[in-house]
Amino acid sequence: MRADAQRNRERLLDAAVNAFTREGPDVTLESVAKAAGVGIGTLYRHFPTREALVEAAYRNELSRLCDAAPELAATLPPDRALRAWMDRFLDYMTTKHGMADALRAVIASGGNPYAHSRDRMLDALDGLLTAGITAGLLRRDVSTDDVLVALSGVTLAAGKPDQRTQAGRLLDLLLDGLRQRAR
Repeated sequence: MRADAQRNRERLLDAAVNAFTREGPDVTLESVAKAAGVGIGTLYRHFPTREALVEAAYRNELSRLCDAAPELAATLPPDRALRAWMDRFLDYMTTKHGMADALRAVIASGGNPYAHSRDRMLDALDGLLTAGITAGLLRRDVSTDDVLVALSGVTLAAGKPDQRTQAGRLLDLLLDGLRQRAR
């Protein structure tokens, strides 16, 4: 893909996430194209249907979350990398909840935006946990699946934008529970 076409695609995906999160499934594709600074023809060249755009936007957000794990692990101490990824997970889940109606429409049309999502998140999280265990900072007796479930619980309990401070405290509490115990 040409560089300008890739930039247009990224702008469309960002605009779609913002629009579907804020306005729900009834947002017009014309408004998404306008927010991205492109014409409607450009949008349809990249995404021939509304469902294709919603699914691509969701998958793009998932990729951002999962691709952040090795980047964070390379630049931060393992426990801080994990905590930073937890914040990104919260952002991802908040976006996903905001796009829920649009994602349901994709599912109703026969799509499956969630295929492989859990496996990708578990792989990303496992890398961060393993780094923390190897460094002696995190407990080794907690499964990656349990941590993902706990993170999901935080988003259910305090995942709204106006609950961000409380969610941060809950993520700190979760990380404290994952830390290696002094013997």
